[in-house]
Amino acid sequence: MAGVGIRAVILRRANLRYEFPSDFVRRIEGQTVRGVARRAKYLLVELGSGDALLMHLGMSGSFRVVQRNSREKGLHKDRYGLHDHVIFELSTGTVVVFNDPRRFGFMSLLAPGEVGAHATLGRLGPEPLTPRFDSAAFASALHRRKTSLKNALLDQRVVAGLGNIYVVEALHRARLSPLRRASTLATRAGEPRAALDLLVQAIRDVLKEAIRNQNRTGGDDRFRVYDREGQRCPRRGCGGTIKRIVQGGRSTFYCPVCQR
Repeated sequence: MAGVGIRAVILRRANLRYEFPSDFVRRIEGQTVRGVARRAKYLLVELGSGDALLMHLGMSGSFRVVQRNSREKGLHKDRYGLHDHVIFELSTGTVVVFNDPRRFGFMSLLAPGEVGAHATLGRLGPEPLTPRFDSAAFASALHRRKTSLKNALLDQRVVAGLGNIYVVEALHRARLSPLRRASTLATRAGEPRAALDLLVQAIRDVLKEAIRNQNRTGGDDRFRVYDREGQRCPRRGCGGTIKRIVQGGRSTFYCPVCQR
């Protein structure tokens, strides 16, 4: 997408989770895209001006790409659905539409140099599929935490981008209880214990598998424990039953027999 121009922008409402900046359209129209990146659950589009378009999908947001009819001139507000809130026309003739029924997503603009100092982006932990995410860094982040392991993994300051489902799945693969105190995976000096090596690998494996399966249909049948309350644990020889509890307002599914 680098090098593509943004011809026009339509805001079909004044706000999503938050109000759009008053100069949102002016600062984006006519700009060229320098690059597109992801940081945790945030999307960043670097513009030719040096500004960065910061976006979050929330719980129900999504983008779709539409090829505009070559005979059409400009964008037409009345050709989009109730929940199509932001429309971008690109120099290629392609139209990118942001749809968000629950409006928990948001878009904002960061001036040059503001990305690293952003209140949220600047505090994010390492991405789990990058070399920065290893047992040593993980142990340093966990060894003073008295919270549960499940809640620590959902803290974006510990590791960026992990969601509830994949935390649940990774903990089962690593045979670790979501109720376990996070600090027990590191020594008092902040060195990783053996169980932390298993968890790091489990997180990577779960995410890589999710990427491979992203276009696959079939719902939640690929999950080992998530949303499987009352079913037998899938680990060979375990014999336990999947239990559901609530931690931090989120559902946790785990096997109390093999996850310690």
